[in-house]
Amino acid sequence: MHSNDERATRHSVQAVARRTVALVNALTADDPPPDPSPSALAELLREHGESDPIELTATDVADLRAAALLLRAVFAAEDVDAAADALNRLLRRGRGRLRLTSHDGRSPWHPHLDRDDDAPWGEWFLASSCLALTMVLWDRQRPPGGVCTSATCRHVFVDEGGGPTRRYCSRRCATRERVAAHRRARA
Repeated sequence: MHSNDERATRHSVQAVARRTVALVNALTADDPPPDPSPSALAELLREHGESDPIELTATDVADLRAAALLLRAVFAAEDVDAAADALNRLLRRGRGRLRLTSHDGRSPWHPHLDRDDDAPWGEWFLASSCLALTMVLWDRQRPPGGVCTSATCRHVFVDEGGGPTRRYCSRRCATRERVAAHRRARA
């Protein structure tokens, strides 16, 4: 059994934002085109704190992909106003009112925007992601993340720091780009 702190942490805004990034990247990568199986996505959801049973169908995967493509626009926003506009468009599509749930005591109390605890996976993913990204934007007053500017990567990322705006999804991409720029300058 998980402690209350562990249970609360996996439902934190940052944890949901990181789950959003993982799913958007798994479902919308450019090269190679994504084709995750229902079981691979179920495992990714488990890695990000979702509890069993997780039973996904091909239709669920298609619905999750559709939501991921919509969420990509939030990460691609050029500035805070564009990110807020993108989030507002998605929030207007919402299916439910803001409510608190504990999933019948199986989790700590946390907010949901989907219709109910048995909402379809795509609706749940879009609603929970919009809520988390809205909170990140609200807290920091800047876009909640971005799209990696590396020429060889188009992954999205959540900007978790308070320093300068990030440009790359990982240190690996940033280092690869610095090395490439250095080699071009020396050539």
